[in-house]
Amino acid sequence: MDFQKMVDFRNTHNPFAAKLGIVVEEIGPGYARVTKTIREDDLNPVGRAHGGCFFAMADTACGSAAASSGYMAVTVNASYNFFRGGNVGDVITAEAREIKHGATICVFEVQLTNQKKAVVGSATLTFFMLEQKIEL
Repeated sequence: MDFQKMVDFRNTHNPFAAKLGIVVEEIGPGYARVTKTIREDDLNPVGRAHGGCFFAMADTACGSAAASSGYMAVTVNASYNFFRGGNVGDVITAEAREIKHGATICVFEVQLTNQKKAVVGSATLTFFMLEQKIEL
């Protein structure tokens, strides 16, 4: 598996993540790291980063880690814990790691941190692995 080609594929075939400014930086076996800088248009009514940004990062990171198998996958369950908010200019990193790889079901844990290495949130996501091979 050419993981750099997978990074390029994930960054060019996910218009929703691109719209949010989420960038896949690294993919390895059962692993992925994505980043996003919080922008003005990411804020909620109380002036902090909308929780949906963090959840989208967690889902993108775990989906990218799932893609490291070479097959498409879809999220079937997720549980996210919000620990801290984010401000404009904060750089958020989400690192996902596979904790269970099955024939059809895979489970990932992801941790989100800010530029100060403070934990912003964590999540566990479950994916259903499709039989559709990713063509790079």
